[in-house]
Amino acid sequence: MKILVIAAHPDDEVYGMGGTIAKLSEAGDEVHVLFVTDGCTAQYRNDPRLPQILAQKQEEARRANALLGVKAVHFGTLPDMRLDTVPHVEVNQLIEETVDAVAPEVVYTHFLGDVNLDHQMVYRSTLVAVRPVPGQTVRELYCYRVPSSTEWNPQLAHTAFLPNVMVDITDYAALKEAALLAYQTEARAYPHPRSAQYVRETDRSCGLQWGMGSSEAFMLLRKKG
Repeated sequence: MKILVIAAHPDDEVYGMGGTIAKLSEAGDEVHVLFVTDGCTAQYRNDPRLPQILAQKQEEARRANALLGVKAVHFGTLPDMRLDTVPHVEVNQLIEETVDAVAPEVVYTHFLGDVNLDHQMVYRSTLVAVRPVPGQTVRELYCYRVPSSTEWNPQLAHTAFLPNVMVDITDYAALKEAALLAYQTEARAYPHPRSAQYVRETDRSCGLQWGMGSSEAFMLLRKKG
């Protein structure tokens, strides 16, 4: 199958579902990753090294996704941490163009209840891009969760992440951690949620809830056939 993972920022895809990406790739599926934003202009907008930082971020993304067996990485250029200021139609268009180019059967995207506004905007535009019109190739649509974003919003009825699909990534946990460490610009010390140990413990806890090994959780939004 062709699979498209949509992420607001480089590293979201690994923190959210790096083990699943590696598992799908090894199974023979063709996995593509789309980054909607450039990933760093908000943090470094006044830094004269911004072009070099952008290049480093892209190289880290390529290295991380190569470890996971990703077929192709697609880089968007929308402004990081400012998607709520971009016309909705522009975010829609970027995602739609990638969906048209890849023609995926399965799409993974952010969760609407994330505290990060970029994630919310990507979720909304993904739903537009993969709407079930005649000729739509997407047959399955999932949301993944991202540490330090999904769990940091108050868990209310409209923001609670309620997984209904669990993927055992025990055999791929080491690959996921290697991909995390490839993002050197994003690494944080434990107990920060963006640390490798935090993610390792979260995945293990996630699996224990379902009687499994290390696992990643997803919300299935739509499945045809």
